[in-house]
Amino acid sequence: MDSELVRSVVSLFDHLFFTYFVLINSSYLALIGLAALDFAKSLRRAPVAGTDDLFRNPLSPSVSLLVPAHNEGPVIVPAIQALLALRYPRFEVVVIDDGSTDDTFERLREQFDLVELPYVVAGDVPHRGAVRSVHVSRTEPDTLVVARKVNGGKADSLNVGINLARNDLVCMIDADSVLDHDALLAAVKPFADDPLRVAGSGGVVRIANDCKVVGGRVVEVRMPRRWLVRIQVVEYLRAFLTGRTGWSRIGGLVVISGAFGLFRRDLLVKAGGMSLDTVGEDAEVVVRLHRTQREAGADYRLVFVPEPVCWSEAPSTLRVLGRQRRRWHRGLAEVLREHRRMIGNPRYGRVGLVALPYYVIFELLAPFVEMLALVLIPLGLLVGAVNIDFAWRFALAAYGYGILVSMAALLLEEVSFHRYPRWADISRGLVAAFLESLGYRQAMAVFQVRGAWQAWRGKEASWGRMTRSGFNTPTG
Repeated sequence: MDSELVRSVVSLFDHLFFTYFVLINSSYLALIGLAALDFAKSLRRAPVAGTDDLFRNPLSPSVSLLVPAHNEGPVIVPAIQALLALRYPRFEVVVIDDGSTDDTFERLREQFDLVELPYVVAGDVPHRGAVRSVHVSRTEPDTLVVARKVNGGKADSLNVGINLARNDLVCMIDADSVLDHDALLAAVKPFADDPLRVAGSGGVVRIANDCKVVGGRVVEVRMPRRWLVRIQVVEYLRAFLTGRTGWSRIGGLVVISGAFGLFRRDLLVKAGGMSLDTVGEDAEVVVRLHRTQREAGADYRLVFVPEPVCWSEAPSTLRVLGRQRRRWHRGLAEVLREHRRMIGNPRYGRVGLVALPYYVIFELLAPFVEMLALVLIPLGLLVGAVNIDFAWRFALAAYGYGILVSMAALLLEEVSFHRYPRWADISRGLVAAFLESLGYRQAMAVFQVRGAWQAWRGKEASWGRMTRSGFNTPTG
């Protein structure tokens, strides 16, 4: 009787896992379909979008680029030079040196001839790390501001940047990111088109490993040489490009990447700035904007724009990748816990009724389901609760279907934007979509479960350490 009960329970869970993976992969495919509709619309409008008019218009929204930096000495000068050369009519760059212990500030001071100003930083949003000094470029005092502060973390640095920002919009950018030349114009376009409703916009983040970077610009796109990074390329296309575009189309966007996000400063101030108590501050501030705008009864939009590209270096070792994914999943768990009363609440519209429940079921819980399935499916075969035919059907639903979804995302990118010009790169991407299910997904599930566990334990949040090798110029 006991053995029969065990077989029944295991069989029930195995069939639930089968249904779960069919649903999650179908949802990804649906988001890709929505993204395809959005891409088609954007590409039709591109020739008459008016980006050049926005560049020439003296009334275009002004932008403050906020760049938190902690021990970024090797990359900080070329990064700031590239930002200062962006094609946009009115903007300033605000660098927040978050207690760097290397030569980050000295390199900035030497390159841009910084001079200190007696400056009282506004207290519009809270921050913990005291501001030690504020500097401007002697030759371009209205364009470059550098603040030095006591170390307090990325969110704390961004809040100092919000307090220092003098423009209508604030754009949050990682110090080691590389923007396309017209990226800021494309990201600001939704604000110019719909200034009373658009509260924030996000641009797609792509992987720059092994691309050719000259003068702070990606001049030649190539598929990375390492398979670990190639798999991340496919993952980024599925999750960041097509996934977020799909959510944006139905008004359910809840994540704008901290590597490249643009917001109205006044709304950020009203919402209280960046949260100082989570490692997922980029997602948290988007959810909080939804919350505050809904509670105020405002008519607003948060949008994702697929073409303003931010290039970033992805982890090239499993150890560094694991730290990143633990941090991401911990941030997701903290955001959902902080805003749990929005989940399933009709007061918050599609975000409360659709997006946040989806993130609980298919994002937060997915690695737990993955790990349980890897244990219970073989156990079901062992105790005779399932047969080999069911095991094959499960593998096709969980992994075969997932491979097709990843390939669909890669092919949609190729048809829409053609960022990878070589057929060899596309072929490698298709192979990477297949390899993702052979160990990579299972390893990510382990890292993500550990991240969620850290959140639930309440372990102290920190920047984390992202070891980078720097952008390379391939020789072959």
